[in-house]
Amino acid sequence: MPSHGQRIEVYDTTLRDGAQTEGISLSVEDKLATAEALDKLGVDYIEGGYPLSNPKDQAFFEQIRSRGLTHAKIVGFGMTRRKGVAAAEDAGLAALLAAGTPVVALVGKSWDLHVREVLRTDADENLAMIADSVRYCVDAGREVVFDAEHFFDGWRANPDYAIRTLRAASEAGASCLALCDTNGGSLPEQIAEGVAAARDALPDAPLAIHCHDDAGVGVANTLAAVRSGAVQVQGTLNGVGERCGNADLTAVVANLALKYGYDVLRAGTLEHLTETNRYFCELANLNLRQNQPFVGPGAFAHKGGMHVHAVQQNARTYEHIAPEQVGNTRRVLVSELSGLSTIAANAPAKFNLAEDKDAQRRVLDRLAELEGDGWQFEAAEASFEVLIRKTLGGTWYRPLWDLDHYRCVIFKHDGTEAGTEGIVKLRVDGELGHTVAEGHGPVDSLHRALCAALRCHYPAVDALHLVDYKVRVVNTAAETAAKVRVMIDWHDESGHGYFGSVGVSENIIEASWLALVDAVEYKLLCELDAEDA
Repeated sequence: MPSHGQRIEVYDTTLRDGAQTEGISLSVEDKLATAEALDKLGVDYIEGGYPLSNPKDQAFFEQIRSRGLTHAKIVGFGMTRRKGVAAAEDAGLAALLAAGTPVVALVGKSWDLHVREVLRTDADENLAMIADSVRYCVDAGREVVFDAEHFFDGWRANPDYAIRTLRAASEAGASCLALCDTNGGSLPEQIAEGVAAARDALPDAPLAIHCHDDAGVGVANTLAAVRSGAVQVQGTLNGVGERCGNADLTAVVANLALKYGYDVLRAGTLEHLTETNRYFCELANLNLRQNQPFVGPGAFAHKGGMHVHAVQQNARTYEHIAPEQVGNTRRVLVSELSGLSTIAANAPAKFNLAEDKDAQRRVLDRLAELEGDGWQFEAAEASFEVLIRKTLGGTWYRPLWDLDHYRCVIFKHDGTEAGTEGIVKLRVDGELGHTVAEGHGPVDSLHRALCAALRCHYPAVDALHLVDYKVRVVNTAAETAAKVRVMIDWHDESGHGYFGSVGVSENIIEASWLALVDAVEYKLLCELDAEDA
């Protein structure tokens, strides 16, 4: 059994294996920025791609040299030489060495089924292909990681031959042998047995583990491999990858460090795990996985009133680690399941709800009523605060304008793209405003028109920018007459950061308008509070 504090290397393949994810297309600059973030996090190896496959990967290898990475080693990925071709004459190996990376990963077959039916060669030639390729790269001054493709399937089918492929790579000079569960169908006990067999056969060869997640146990398999002797873990940020993805490195690293006490990454960098994962998701245009372990926005979110009350007394009651250890934060969600303690915890301190049970009850009742109609406030901080203000009344809520009407006009001429005009007519302090604005669709047009109508009275509206817009059907049984819930994410560049708003209606434009108005009112009322203070 490995000792407490043992060093486990982290090998990231987001930029190569992860880039095969359906819907992901990383630019060269995206890849460079991700590599810099991984280096800052303390990842030991960053696999950059396959230099013979496309110009983008070639450009990455050329440009990454000038980025000044301080810790991570860049890895070029390639395959063993072709059958019947000398290593020195193989175009793939030549391109791999030309990439100039200090480390190369060579993938070779360890399952005799693939040798026969994919490579169409014999067992001895495959062993020669592995040995020749590894030796050629080592002689060229490279550190070589041998990827034993389909190792676990191969080991179960023909254990002797699978081990022989590892031995061929090791004796040729490979610095690490990566055991790959390429099809992602192995289970933890099978992974543990395979790693133990490889460790027993080659006790002096460092072993790595590379798991896919097709059976949903990629992280568990990776941890089982480490507990059986692997000293390097391979995976991707957010678990991206072909088919069902790769082992999620964020969960792997967090478990190794916090549950088992292994030495991973660099001192003090684990607390940047969440921001690194979210940064990559932003670059790759991926939605954050709310329930992603450790780093997801909902990983430490509490909704039920009993849970919230307990966490407020002692966070350990419903949290397995402190969220700060991985750079995440605790969130208390408001919903129809909330208790009074949830309302008190979520309401900004300025409302003084902590000791006002009657006010808490009125807010909770209104919240439950709206959620019964399809509203959802968990990610809509602006709408929740406006709800509190309207419920409490008095000096907490003052209408900032009187709306006469709004409307949208969609127009299209032959051969041109559809255009949109938003029209808003309202009265502020007795002064009538009637504005028209063009925009990219109804929501943008209405936002522009509303801001134009308010700007001379409330110039702070220009600091508010729409970041994301999402629509969900609330009652699908009503078909085309169904209510829709619109969620809008905003960024306030003047101090309130990021926040969300929500609107619900049978009319998607009306739902969007309600969410838009909540955000603007939230922004301006907070500004007025600050001025009054």
